[in-house]
Amino acid sequence: MNTIDVTNSLQQDKAVNSEHTQFTTQATETSSNTSFVSQFDTNSSKKEAQSTVKLSTNDVHVYYGEAEAIKGIDLEIYENEVIAFIGPSGCGKSTFLRTLNRMNDTIDSCRVTGKVMLDNQDIYDPNLDVVLLRAQVGMVFQKPNPFPKSIFENVAYGPKLHGLARDKYDLEEIVENSLRKAGLWDEVKDRLSQPGTGLSGGQQQRLCIARTIAVSPEVILMDEPCSALDPIATAKVEELISELSTQYTIAIVTHSMQQAARVSDRTAYFHLGDLIEVNSTEKVFTQPDHQLTEAYITGRFG
Repeated sequence: MNTIDVTNSLQQDKAVNSEHTQFTTQATETSSNTSFVSQFDTNSSKKEAQSTVKLSTNDVHVYYGEAEAIKGIDLEIYENEVIAFIGPSGCGKSTFLRTLNRMNDTIDSCRVTGKVMLDNQDIYDPNLDVVLLRAQVGMVFQKPNPFPKSIFENVAYGPKLHGLARDKYDLEEIVENSLRKAGLWDEVKDRLSQPGTGLSGGQQQRLCIARTIAVSPEVILMDEPCSALDPIATAKVEELISELSTQYTIAIVTHSMQQAARVSDRTAYFHLGDLIEVNSTEKVFTQPDHQLTEAYITGRFG
């Protein structure tokens, strides 16, 4: 396993071993002297985290063949919050995100153990309908992936599949409402019959978000949704995330710590398959509990 060369002060952290690959029995110790000013403008006026647990994981491990990618993660995600997953490349944050709606089922070598609960129901119950689960827990991917269909049909596909529209007028209303929620209606209302693939990158990503919310999900998972977008399109998607969080629970994987600071209520830091720390975003970026978190957000490694 590759190790990360960090500064001497980090190497002296008693909570990890010399190779930074596992935790000792002192893993829960915190650094009481950690205090510094973040370079990020965290929003201290963000809403308080809700007390209702929407999604929870208990001792979740993920294996690719014999390799352990996720190492026994316990995490609670609250209703109507935005939680950001950050960490170096290969730390397991996207793998963990995909466990939350069983997208890892599509990978033959992948095996998941532990419990993932959605409203107190185990989503890995063999009797659970995975298609319905993915309607409840929607996914927006790193690269926009509109269907090779019209803008209208892209959004209408899910409601048709799940029988959510009684007639043509219901379907049109769902499509319009979804495009409005995604901040795209005014830009495409006069060309709904044109291909979704003809939109700009940022518009395509918002179309994919509209397609996700058209089936009335409860949770939206976003895997680096802005990594392929320019700054203006990124700003629109970030504004959209804030607006959608009043209706949906959102978990977002991002490599941009500035983005995590702007859009999330809580931030979880992953390192080599372990969940190191989860706290309010403001606390993570201004006074983290763990030296590994501090080292990452101050740029010592990552």
